Amino acid sequence: MTDGPAVYSRRRVFAAACAGILVFGISLTALGSLLPSLIARFGLGNAAAGSLFPVLTIGILLGSVLFGPIVDRYGYRALLAGCVALIAIGLEGIAFAPSLRLVAASLALIGLGGGVVNGATSALVADVSDEGSRGADLSLMGVFFGVGAFGVPLVLALLLRRFSYGTITAGVGLAAALPLVYLLAIRFPPPKHPQGFPLAHGLALLRDGPLVLLGACLFFESGMEMIASGWTAAYVQQVLGLSAERALLLLSLYWVGMIAGRLLLGLAGRRFPPARVLYTAIGIALTGAIIMVAGTTPAAVGLGGLLVGAGFAPVFPVIMGYGGDRFPALSGTAFSVMLVMALVGGTALPYATGLLGDAVGLRASFLLVPAGLLSMAALFTLARLGLRRPPGSRTS
Repeated sequence: MTDGPAVYSRRRVFAAACAGILVFGISLTALGSLLPSLIARFGLGNAAAGSLFPVLTIGILLGSVLFGPIVDRYGYRALLAGCVALIAIGLEGIAFAPSLRLVAASLALIGLGGGVVNGATSALVADVSDEGSRGADLSLMGVFFGVGAFGVPLVLALLLRRFSYGTITAGVGLAAALPLVYLLAIRFPPPKHPQGFPLAHGLALLRDGPLVLLGACLFFESGMEMIASGWTAAYVQQVLGLSAERALLLLSLYWVGMIAGRLLLGLAGRRFPPARVLYTAIGIALTGAIIMVAGTTPAAVGLGGLLVGAGFAPVFPVIMGYGGDRFPALSGTAFSVMLVMALVGGTALPYATGLLGDAVGLRASFLLVPAGLLSMAALFTLARLGLRRPPGSRTS
C-alpha cells in the first residue's frame, strides 16, 4: 500500500516515527558499545578503530542526502520500512562477521538505513506538528532515540557475563526488526509533491545562509555526539582502567542524560523560547565536558557524561525545528541539507579523536568536545540574526 490522500491518524504516525527513531538510536550506539569488543577481536589500535566511524557515518550521510527528495516526492512508508530492515540486517552482520571487512560492510548498511530513518522520522514529525510545537514534538520523539541508544550498552553490561557480544548483538538485531509490521500497517501523510519534486526550489535551499549556518551547528553537534557515544567506553577503559562491563555502564549514563534532557524539553519546550533552551543546554554540556576531561574517578566521568548527554539533548530538536519552520513546504529537503552537514561532522570528529588518541592520548583528544560546543554557540548566534529575514532575501 502506498501513501495517499486517505486520512491518517496523527497519533499513529507519531508512534511510527518514535518506533523508527528508537531503531536509529540502537543503530547509532551499536558501534560505540561494541568498539571495545571489536578492538579486542581484531587487535585494533585507536586509529584503526576510529576508521570504522567514517564507514558508519558515510552511510548515514548518504541516507541523509537521499531521504528528503524521496519522501517529499513519494511519501514515507516504503522508505522507512525498507531502511529499518537494512539496520536489522546490518546488526546481524556485525554479530556474525568473521572479518573486519564484513563488519565494515554491515556498518555501511546500518549507516545507510539509519541516515534515512533519522531524517525521515524528523521530517514526518515536522509535517504532522503545528509550527509552534515542532521543536517540542521532535524532542519527545527524541526520547525514544535515547531509549534505543541507552538500551544497547545497558543490555550488554547486564548480559555480558552470560552471553557473548555476538549473541547479544544478534538479539538486538531481531528486536530492531519488530517495528516493521506496524510501519507497514498504518497510513502516512501523502507526499507533498506527488507530481514531481521542485528541483530548483530544493537547490535554492543550499544558498540560504541561515539554513547553512544551522547545518554548521549540527556539524559540530553530530561530531560531538559521535565522540561521546562512540569513544566513552574505550576512554574509561584506557584512561581509568575499568572493566568492559563498568565502562558500558558509564556510557549508559550519557544516554540517561540524553533521555532526561529530551523529556524535559518535550514537557517544557512550549514554555520557553527555543534559543534560550539551546544556550542553556550548551552551558550544561560544556560543564559536563570539562568535568569528564578533568575527572580522575568513575564517579566524576559518569557525572560529566550525564551532563553532556543532558546538554546535547535539545540541540537536534531545536535546530531542526528552526529549519522546519523556515521551509515547511520542503521540510524533507531542508532536513537533508542540515543532516548532510551534520554527518560530515559525525564522520570527521570521531575519526580525529582516534588519531589524536594515538598521538596524545584519549583524555586530551576529548578536548574536541568543549571546543565544538563553543564553536556551535557562535554559529547559532549568527544563524539567529539571519533567521529574522525571510528565505530568499538579501542584505543590502
